[in-house]
Amino acid sequence: MEQDEPCPGCGEEAPQEVLRESRDLLLRCTACGHVHRAPREVRPEPLRVRAIVSAGTESVPGTVELMPGDPVELGDLLVAEGEGDEAAGVEVTSIEVAGGGRVARARADAVETLWTRVVEDVVVPVSVHQGRETIPLHQRVDGEQVFVVGEVANFGNRPVRISHIKLRDGPVLRKEGWKTVARRVRRIYGRFEREPPAGRGRGRAGGPPPRGSGAGDLRRPGSEATRPGTGPKREDG
Repeated sequence: MEQDEPCPGCGEEAPQEVLRESRDLLLRCTACGHVHRAPREVRPEPLRVRAIVSAGTESVPGTVELMPGDPVELGDLLVAEGEGDEAAGVEVTSIEVAGGGRVARARADAVETLWTRVVEDVVVPVSVHQGRETIPLHQRVDGEQVFVVGEVANFGNRPVRISHIKLRDGPVLRKEGWKTVARRVRRIYGRFEREPPAGRGRGRAGGPPPRGSGAGDLRRPGSEATRPGTGPKREDG
């Protein structure tokens, strides 16, 4: 496991290999080899919020993963998971809180049920490591948008080099060139790109695409997460 933060030995903001975890972390800089300690960051556990997903005339139960303090409001675009590895982009159409009341906005930890409808777009959560600070970002994209480990994508109009991608079905993509589609992403991790090296293309998650409005059955992701050379060719642009 690695995390990005400045090395006290060489001063470079480079991946720090985690050698041991206890009350604090024992890290080794991948740039200069310096071994040092750093405080362990405490992160809250995500919630699995109950969701009702409507697709056409049918509705099925599912869940949406949110952090306890995340705000949720009508019109939000999220990803709902169904049985097995089914997932789909959804729009929040109603928010039910404790006691059965309906509200326009609530914290995730106060939500009993999210009522949603299937759409084509999803919102991808991103954690950007800047020193010992983690900056949360979100980007609205088409559910079939491709993200590639090692490439640069724009999130909130800021270029971020993707270091690894956590998938909804468990695995973490870490090797440069491995890729997946947005609706399979649980979270993207990376660091801000100051000056992209010459010849390295940016990812394709620039500005928001046109809002999707299609409805249909929850789609099974299949095997869109691929190693280099095993998936469809990536188009330039």
